[in-house]
Amino acid sequence: MCGRYAVRRDPAALAEEFAAADRTEGVTGADFNITPTKTVPIVVQRGAERSVRPVRWGLVPTWAKEADGGPPMINARAETITVKPAYAESARRRRCLMPATGWYEWKPGDKRRQPYLCRRRDGASMAMAAVFSAWWDPTTAGQPLVTCAVVTTDAVGELADVHHRMPLVLPEERWADWLDPTRSEIDELLLPDPGVLGELALHTVSTEVNSMRNNHPDLLEPADPVPEPAEQAALFES
Repeated sequence: MCGRYAVRRDPAALAEEFAAADRTEGVTGADFNITPTKTVPIVVQRGAERSVRPVRWGLVPTWAKEADGGPPMINARAETITVKPAYAESARRRRCLMPATGWYEWKPGDKRRQPYLCRRRDGASMAMAAVFSAWWDPTTAGQPLVTCAVVTTDAVGELADVHHRMPLVLPEERWADWLDPTRSEIDELLLPDPGVLGELALHTVSTEVNSMRNNHPDLLEPADPVPEPAEQAALFES
């Protein structure tokens, strides 16, 4: 967790929702089945401008020798983000928001591979706390590769019934502090907000989500859960 999510709004709509300028130049758009290493929109603050920009999901630390040296680092634990070498510098100076309509989750060990979607009850985009990094290829003089990772925390309530981790979702009143590059002390911002948790809803969705090739708005719609094995057997016996 978080390994798959969705953004149903285009960058222009996200920019309006997050009071930001759209600097994506058409690189990103609505995506209903986002997987690691895809280009995704993030919200950053630099100087007086808050903007939406395209980056790759899967953080590459500034000191990495190569960009694809292992599994993509898509998540950063809130409990250790300020001390882990891969994330500490970004946690101090390069924080961002990852807008999301919702994230998909699966119960560990569920052979049915039943996907769940967690989203806001009011349909608005949620702001997942995240960090970003800029990596320069030492063999070229090109532009840096900018990448990001979602900050995760312990899941609570019904969300914990599906998976023990969840994204750190920030309320609007914390956005400015999280985005402020001059603020280095963030311990209190890493604590989940109880009010946000009350705004989230969880429901089952189609198993089409399981294939990254499927990407359409209906993936967000509630769907009947896949029957348990015993229920499946009963269907054939009836």
